[in-house]
Amino acid sequence: MTYHPKSDFMAAMMARGFLADCTDYQGLDDALIAGVVPAYIGFDATATSLHVGSLIQIMMLRWLQKTGHKPITLMGGGTTKVGDPSFRADERPLLTNEQIDANIAGIQQVFAAYIRYDDSPTGALMLNNAEWLDDLKYLDFLRDIGRHFSVNRMLSFESVKSRLDREQSLSFLEFNYMILQAYDFLELNRRYGCLFQMGGSDQWGNIVNGIDLTRRVLDHQVFGLTSPLLTTSDGKKMGKSQDGAVWLNADMCAPYEFWQFWRNTTDADTGRFLKLYTELPVAECERLGALEGAEINEAKIILANEVTTLLHGAEAAAAAHATAREVFEKGGVGDDLPTVTLEMSDFDDTGISIVQLLVRAGLVKSGKEAKRLMSENGARMDDQPLTDAGLMISPSALTTPIKLSAGKKRHALVRLAE
Repeated sequence: MTYHPKSDFMAAMMARGFLADCTDYQGLDDALIAGVVPAYIGFDATATSLHVGSLIQIMMLRWLQKTGHKPITLMGGGTTKVGDPSFRADERPLLTNEQIDANIAGIQQVFAAYIRYDDSPTGALMLNNAEWLDDLKYLDFLRDIGRHFSVNRMLSFESVKSRLDREQSLSFLEFNYMILQAYDFLELNRRYGCLFQMGGSDQWGNIVNGIDLTRRVLDHQVFGLTSPLLTTSDGKKMGKSQDGAVWLNADMCAPYEFWQFWRNTTDADTGRFLKLYTELPVAECERLGALEGAEINEAKIILANEVTTLLHGAEAAAAAHATAREVFEKGGVGDDLPTVTLEMSDFDDTGISIVQLLVRAGLVKSGKEAKRLMSENGARMDDQPLTDAGLMISPSALTTPIKLSAGKKRHALVRLAE
């Protein structure tokens, strides 16, 4: 539909490509104009970091705060104990309370880079749904909340239907997840005046459930807004590289590797990603995205610098850029490359094998993959092709660090501990 927003937040969402659907464009827009609106996105604590696939949601919360409203980051300390079945082929492994708490602590570091948490009217809130879910009394919950849910309707949701159509098991535990998520919205509205929930378009059914429950129990009007599920122009899921997930925590993905992920964006995605993941003006994003030939590489460097600055700071972005220039343009060894430090105990009488080093450096996942890479002339040491899979590296070869490369874009340093 064509809707012309009046609020700054809705205008940003529409112009920058964040908006897939909304339950009531006019109603939400009017609420955003009327005053400070609290809104939330839920994040389950299934790992110690979020990855790039969650960055679109984090940027939505950042824009919400930038346009004068109050973001709520809801950590799923309670719902993580159940697991979201949405569009999964299997049940999630159950985590202990200690694992969940450790994951939440790791994820909080990421939010602090994008969102301001303080006591001001637009200061963000960091909440945990274990606050209200852990102490639920089951019979009371069934009577007061469960009666508002139709099993027929729950079975019709695409996330459930897809599992059942494939005759894959869907446990009663997981089936409860959508009720708990709806209850989160109700509690956030009751406790904090939260007026809308945002999420990926795969969460549409869960969001609508929460809106319906809040209306039935509290007789309050609330709203839902979803973002598109992003894939890259070559059809890959956003946030994945050839090595797996691109994590947002620096200890799980070094700033240089993060920078390089964005620098490797395809030409077709550059303009779209500039709009979604940076705060450059829309017109500038479109101008940069329309560049062709060698010039589009400059746009990708701007993208990588801007996104890395937001997460890791300007210094880390500048260091990553300098390293990339050193490695790619001058054939040198950049200071900021991912580094493997070897101890003398890592060597046996003949040294350490080059295959093992490639694995240790994270350039390949297995010895078999290392050997295949070498047979295809894709592995290099100090920019010279590696062809001998039996090559052993002795400590004396590491008086200065060596650079290992897989293909043209992935590099690591190997050095000897001092």
